[in-house]
Amino acid sequence: MALTKDQKIDQVAKLTAQLKDAQSVMFSNYIGMNVADVSEFRNKLREGNSEMKVAKKTLIQRACKEAGYPDISPDDLEGPVACIFSFEDPLSGAQIAFKFAKKHKQVVLVGGVYDGKILSKEEALELAKMPSRDQLLAKFVSMLQAPLNSFASICTSPLGGFARALDQMAEKGGFVKDEPQPEAAPAAEEVSTTPDAPEEEKKEESES
Repeated sequence: MALTKDQKIDQVAKLTAQLKDAQSVMFSNYIGMNVADVSEFRNKLREGNSEMKVAKKTLIQRACKEAGYPDISPDDLEGPVACIFSFEDPLSGAQIAFKFAKKHKQVVLVGGVYDGKILSKEEALELAKMPSRDQLLAKFVSMLQAPLNSFASICTSPLGGFARALDQMAEKGGFVKDEPQPEAAPAAEEVSTTPDAPEEEKKEESES
């Protein structure tokens, strides 16, 4: 059913507002999904603070122009497309669509707009394969914690406990530093004595 002029104006206005609020927008094919699949896809996008909006390509082009996006030619949009807006993490919408497409081949990223640049199909896929901000933060935190974990493991090891015990005993005076010992007093000199004269000499002296 064809849209009226007022409906087109209203849809362009809504698309323009979403384009201005979004961190990025991906364009994706979707034809062939049933109602349940579409509902599941929308819920997953919503969980990632993203949203899918189906619109005619001419209206998407007009909204992009009004939002200050680069001009999008018909060649940038293959077949019927839906706009996938990412409002918080610029990668979330693309990543959710890429993951969802593994089981639902109807979902195919065909391009997008990010950081003021029009993305080709290949560039949109590369963006979808990049680690998310949360994943990068988690990896960064784990890198920071690695040295701390090593230090903690040392502190909780038996050797670490023994080292702490030594420090505590040293602080409390448990260990006394070696002090220089006083020099030993010089040994008393031996008094040399003349040995007693033999008995024979004493006898001769008495006779004389």
